[in-house]
Amino acid sequence: MDPFTLTPLLIGLASALHCVGMCGGIIGALSLGLDPAVQAHRGRLLVHVTGYNLGRVLSYAAAGALAGGIGSGLAGGLAGGTGHRLLALASAALLVAIGLHLAGWFPAFARVEQLGRPLWRRLEPVGRRLLPVRSPGQALAFGLVWGWLPCGLVYATLLLATAAGSAAGGALTMALFGLGTLPATLATGLFTGWFVRLGDGARLRRTIGAVLIAFGLGWIWLGPELAA
Repeated sequence: MDPFTLTPLLIGLASALHCVGMCGGIIGALSLGLDPAVQAHRGRLLVHVTGYNLGRVLSYAAAGALAGGIGSGLAGGLAGGTGHRLLALASAALLVAIGLHLAGWFPAFARVEQLGRPLWRRLEPVGRRLLPVRSPGQALAFGLVWGWLPCGLVYATLLLATAAGSAAGGALTMALFGLGTLPATLATGLFTGWFVRLGDGARLRRTIGAVLIAFGLGWIWLGPELAA
């Protein structure tokens, strides 16, 4: 697997505490809102939690396909792959900003997530009508809506998806990012209380922020050569 393809997976894995902090309350409430018989049965609970997350990842992939197609069109007019390199560098810079934000060193970055709020205001009522979740199908449908929740990390990876060269490449980029987030979000759904408390750890959040900063700086350093 080449470094460009590996990057979104690593971003997803490194974003564990961000996912827990931002989505832990949502998935915790969803898990606790299930029928007590489902909550008491680990297998049935896992099916529902997987449904939430599968829907979320499918929405990421759809957004990635759109971003990849748009990026391919925008970059196609620039010679020598310049457009794709510029998009990759912009994504890396955004990733550094997110790392600074998670570490508590750039609180103003939270305003970036407001970019997606107009769309979320339209989708949130749809998700609300799917509650309470009573079946795996409903869980999947809710996950499809949940995937559009405003998130700075998602936006950074979407910008990377625009540099993937095609709609298929953009979809793969976002699907890999979503796959990287699964360990944290699945575990949160199964062990809600412990993981939500973990997300409150300032030291761990700074550590994850530093890891994301390192990814971004590494991509800025190596990205032009790798994407050439």
